Formats: sequence, C-alpha cells, structure tokens
Amino acid sequence: MKIKGIVASAAHLPLAPAVVDAREVQPDDVRIDILYCGVCHSDLHLARNEWGVSQYPMLPGHEIVGRVRETGDRVSRFKAGDLVGVGVMVDSCGHCAACAGAEEQYCEAGFTPTYNGKDRYTGGTTWGGYAEGIVVDSKFVVSVPENLELSGVAPLLCAGVTVWSPLRHWQVKAGDKVGVVGLGGLGHMAVKLASALGAEVTLFTTSPRKGEDALRLGAKSVVVSTDAQQMAEAANKLDLILDCVAAPHDLDAYLSTLKTNGHLVLVGIPDGRHPSPDVTPMVFRRLSISGTSIGSIRETQEVLDFCGQHNITADIELINGNQIEDAFARMLKGDVKYRFVIDINKTDW
Repeated sequence: MKIKGIVASAAHLPLAPAVVDAREVQPDDVRIDILYCGVCHSDLHLARNEWGVSQYPMLPGHEIVGRVRETGDRVSRFKAGDLVGVGVMVDSCGHCAACAGAEEQYCEAGFTPTYNGKDRYTGGTTWGGYAEGIVVDSKFVVSVPENLELSGVAPLLCAGVTVWSPLRHWQVKAGDKVGVVGLGGLGHMAVKLASALGAEVTLFTTSPRKGEDALRLGAKSVVVSTDAQQMAEAANKLDLILDCVAAPHDLDAYLSTLKTNGHLVLVGIPDGRHPSPDVTPMVFRRLSISGTSIGSIRETQEVLDFCGQHNITADIELINGNQIEDAFARMLKGDVKYRFVIDINKTDW
C-alpha cells in the first residue's frame, strides 16, 4: 500500500514529500486517514540522527489524530469513521511483566516506536504520522472525544500522556501542591492537567515573562528559579515536582522546595548528565528522585477521556507538512507556544 508522507532521507537533508510502502491491513489492524500530527522535539533529534539510532528513509510523527478508514477482520472496537489517535508506540512483546501489567511503555523487550522501529509483519521500518495515513495494530489505537478541537488533541498523544502518567502514578489529587519545572510542550500540559485534577500548581521558570501565561494555563503561583529569594520562599511547600526541562541542571534547588516524603520526578531527558544531587536532604527528609517515560495505552485513553470531560487541549500553532523545516528551526530557538501541529489536509504532496 502506497502512502504519501514528509520523509527524512538523510540526516543532512531537509524533509520532503515522498511515497512509502505501508503494510497491508492485517486481521488485528486499523487503517487510519490522518488529520493532524503533532511535532515532538524527538522528531527533530531523530530526523537529524542526533541520538545515533536513525534509519533512513524515515517518516516521523507520533502524535496522530485521524479517522478510521478500514479495519481488519478481528477488530471489533473500531469501525470506519471513528475518531482515533495513535501515540508513541505501536507494538510490544505482549507477554513480559510490564506488558501483562498494562505498562507497555516499559516492555522488557522494548516497545516498538511508531516510527523508526521494526515492523514485526514486514521486517521493515515503521512509518509515522507526517503522512496521509497509517496502519496500526488496534491494541495501540485509542478513541478520541468528538467534542475537542482536534488539532489541539494531537499533542495529548505524547506530551499530554507523558505528564499524565506520573500524575496518576503518584496519585495527585485535589489539594496537593505540585511544582512544574519549565513551560514548554510538556510543562504547559503538566500545568493544565495538574490544575484540572485540583492540585495547586507552582511553575518554576528562568523566564519571568512566562509567568502571566502560566497563570492563564492554571498555575496558582510562579517562581523564577534564578531568584534566590523566591526559591527560599518556596522551601518545604510541594508534594510533587514534575521536572520537564530537557537540559542538564542542578536538582538541589528543587529538592529544597519539597515537603518531607516529597518526590522530584524527571520527565525531560537532557543531552548530558545532571550534576549529582546532595543526598543529605534526601536522607533526612525521605525525598526521592524518580524518572518516568511515556504513558501506557490505558493511560493514554484515560488522559483523552479526562481532557474530553474538562475540555482540555494543547496550545498549538498549526502548520502544513511543507513548513516542517521552518518549524524545526523555530523549535531550536524555543520559538513555539507550545507545540507545532501539522494539518495533513493542507499539506502539498
């Protein structure tokens, strides 16, 4: 099956329209006509082979919203016309402890990424969402609420569920005090979702100009992390912090803002090591530093349902696929509030 997409053919070349061979629909598959696909920073890393694992040609994109065109013979959950989404993974081993516990993102064999992975049916590369369509195992497809603005739903499939997963794992509830470090694609969703759960949210930022926007998104207070007095005033106040910054930085300052038994959860992946934290306050106040990956399929459905109930979407800037290189350039400068999303129907193939 031929599918048109925006493809990276080499690390040093710009992405451009091309045609790829998608697998034929299998008995458990869903074929989807894509409407929107979010642009994650990992798309840029992989397109440029900055992690050294890229396979070319590559068709990026793992924040996908579309409508079902066709289903395999064994699919009963979906039918043609259904509004659906696909996130970061499209397969896993299905039998390890993580998969059996509905935490496919921690599959012991490694989950199959939506793109730049190995398709178990064809042995070829998996293709992503910068495309007119995609074929996916129905177990890795989720339902999308019809009441939401669909372009703003796309980032929920990665950025949204990535911060939702720790909020649920640490059982954040009304009245909890939650900190969010960084107001980017992940951070702005963390502010929205934590506040919708009833938590009192504090945003930590190095940019005072972001304070007004954080309050608009639902934060109750803003702390400029480079201001020693503001950080001192925030000491011992928070139950949980989601650190969404993808650059090496000192964690000790944020540990000091946690209550006894508090958790600092790392969501962003830096391109180098964080400085080693001081273990003394961790020992004497039973603090923890944890990491968390993307969410499971179950959590992805949960966050979409929750967002449907609370009318939550990502703040996005809509582009077409032919503008992807400009979007990448602006992402490198931090010039986006807060996620680019490709309108597939406005892309010139």
